[in-house]
Amino acid sequence: MDGGAAPPNDTEMSDAQPVAAAAPPADPNQQVPPPGGIDNIPATLSHGGRFIQYNIFGNIFEVTAKYKPPIMPIGKGAYGIVCSALNSETGEHVAIKKIANAFDNKIDAKRTLREIKLLRHMDHENVVAIRDIIPPPQREVFNDVYIAYELMDTDLHQIIRSNQGLSEEHCQYFLYQILRGLKYIHSANVLHRDLKPSNLLLNANCTPTEAELGFLNENAKRYIRQLPLYRRQSFTEKFPTVHPSAIDLVKKMLTFDPRQRITVEDALAHPYLNSLHDISDEPVCMTPFSFDFEQRALTEEQMKELIYREALAFNPDYDSSSSAFDPGAFQ
Repeated sequence: MDGGAAPPNDTEMSDAQPVAAAAPPADPNQQVPPPGGIDNIPATLSHGGRFIQYNIFGNIFEVTAKYKPPIMPIGKGAYGIVCSALNSETGEHVAIKKIANAFDNKIDAKRTLREIKLLRHMDHENVVAIRDIIPPPQREVFNDVYIAYELMDTDLHQIIRSNQGLSEEHCQYFLYQILRGLKYIHSANVLHRDLKPSNLLLNANCTPTEAELGFLNENAKRYIRQLPLYRRQSFTEKFPTVHPSAIDLVKKMLTFDPRQRITVEDALAHPYLNSLHDISDEPVCMTPFSFDFEQRALTEEQMKELIYREALAFNPDYDSSSSAFDPGAFQ
């Protein structure tokens, strides 16, 4: 996942240790022996051996049988649980996010649909990639959504909080890669509303990848309008040891009026990033993202079907024995 310029010589972190896969038992109802060291995560084959159920701290994690044990929880949030697992068909380790009861709230369901469509549209080294949408065992019992992403090693928040020092070259490299991804996102007519260190994932070469894309909305505008006025802080006084060129770029990127704010293209060409900037290796999205699905109210069943179709796009040979969807629902 290295894009653009090479990272500084001392940016490499230790590679993530590979996880060994255990073969599933012949008996579909037999419990898969837990992997060494993770004996609290039992796994059981289900639905005739087509799926595997993992019990992760009392939460059922049910994925297609190609995601062999062991499985490792790596994160948890309001949306659900994230686990790393091995796709035995591709040999790739992925991060699988479970969104439990994904259709109970229409706003959350639409957010999930939006994320899937957005990331499927994007194809860039600095934007996290979806590897799979895991279809449900039965179409008419479709409540939880499982999304498999490329597995990254850490995030910028963890790097900043660690004892690992960051040189000027590190900062330039991180900023360049972030802007490189942002240029691609903007060229698709999409704004990233939540750029923060914890949403900037890094691989073993410290190449940042942007995750958790979102959209600005009227609530965000109202929030901004109600904020009290604050006196502008002097970056030079606050960060006296930072290079003046870096201060200049940050000032231009944080200009409140978007009409006067520096564009991502001009930010990439700023003198602070001279040593990394290469316009021939800063691609754009050739097709703007379509927001057509946002233009009408969707029922719960329609959102289920749209996400189910996205799952089938990743799994064209998947055969759900019971699909109760009525095509007339979209008419």
